[in-house]
Amino acid sequence: MEHKLSEALVDAGYCQSLHDYSMFTKKEKGDIVVLLVFVDDLLITGSSDSLIQQAKRVLHQKFKVKDLGELKFFLGIEVLRSHKGILLNQRKYALQLISDLGLGGAKPV
Repeated sequence: MEHKLSEALVDAGYCQSLHDYSMFTKKEKGDIVVLLVFVDDLLITGSSDSLIQQAKRVLHQKFKVKDLGELKFFLGIEVLRSHKGILLNQRKYALQLISDLGLGGAKPV
């Protein structure tokens, strides 16, 4: 039986954003979980571990999905965590751009 992702999430109580159709949210008892869909990648975040686990269970019941664990890269953006907070950067993209343009040996000035 084939399921559309959006239908499965809405059936499970998630609300699809009217402003960004790739974003789904679910609120429960003051907590929220957010799912962001990009082609065949999903980003799940929220204020409650139990809501995040519940979202994963819904996805595993309806689809063949792979949990890649804690977010490291998404859409070319690297995510780094420390005790001070979260840092987002595009270092990998910038280095690839420099390489593609043949500027690896160029002087930085």
